[in-house]
Amino acid sequence: MAAMNRRIVLASRPHGEPTPAHFRLEESRVPSVRAGEVLLRTRWLSLDPYMRGRMSAAKSYAAPVAIGEPMTGGTVSEVVESDNPDFPVGSLVSAFGGWQDFSTSDGTGLQRIDPALAPPTTALGILGMPGMTAYTGLLTIGRPKPGETVVVAAAAGPVGSLVGQIARLKGARAVGIAGGPDKCRYLTEELGFDAAVDHRGEDLPASLAAACPKGIDVYFENVGGPVFDAVLPLLNDFARMPVCGLVAGYNATELPPGPDRSPTLMRMVLTKRLRIQGFIVWDFSDQIEAFLRDVGGWLKEGRVTYREDVVEGLENAPEAFIGLLKGRNFGKLIVHVS
Repeated sequence: MAAMNRRIVLASRPHGEPTPAHFRLEESRVPSVRAGEVLLRTRWLSLDPYMRGRMSAAKSYAAPVAIGEPMTGGTVSEVVESDNPDFPVGSLVSAFGGWQDFSTSDGTGLQRIDPALAPPTTALGILGMPGMTAYTGLLTIGRPKPGETVVVAAAAGPVGSLVGQIARLKGARAVGIAGGPDKCRYLTEELGFDAAVDHRGEDLPASLAAACPKGIDVYFENVGGPVFDAVLPLLNDFARMPVCGLVAGYNATELPPGPDRSPTLMRMVLTKRLRIQGFIVWDFSDQIEAFLRDVGGWLKEGRVTYREDVVEGLENAPEAFIGLLKGRNFGKLIVHVS
């Protein structure tokens, strides 16, 4: 076993866009296993937009990463040493090992992975946190009905792509918003979306209105910014809006220019009786068995599919993460660590 543990730690807190200088690759000794613990070697690391919030000291739903500590992140890891009978050596588990080669755990939060059921990396995507975000947010808050129009932003990503596919399975019309013609073709030609709109096109509001001639009944929000501005006038009475992210504003250092638009928003909330609900995926942790049963079944039957964007090498995680915040990834972004 390697004598050292490579770790990518938070070197400083960014003001605006993160740069490679905000991260530091360092080495430490491989952690020792105490009674009841396991030693995990990271095989794959998930990169997700929420990590930008953990780089900030601002109060949020989770504690920030401390300066000098490894960046947080979900992993698929292999048990390489064990003092816990529930996780023998050789087991593959989903964990929260962070941006490092090795981590330890007392077993809390670990989930065994059976590679015979699905590729292990799906535990970081369609059968993991992003998939559960799509499933619970859409079905619990969005509640799409047959014939309704469901619009999802960042639709080529791991959350948005599954939102659209589930909407279709429930009989709704799925419209995806994505960046670039390749991603838009992927949505309609491979995932079966009814329409796709390029948010980098010349006139997003007009293009979205053309794709939604009967308005929008469910908008799954994970971007905000100009995309939300284009969506808002198209919302129908009693529209529902699950909000799981606002990535367009994660690097903002000040409020957007222009007049205060909150009165307009609140008037529409009132007059159209809109339901807007923010959520964190683990708010619905009691649904994990239903999620794995349903989405796992749809995946096995070929009724849903997914795409992965795999980066080789832990040392390349910072650049890949910076690109993620700019929409450069195409599918679930994963780092192949070892």
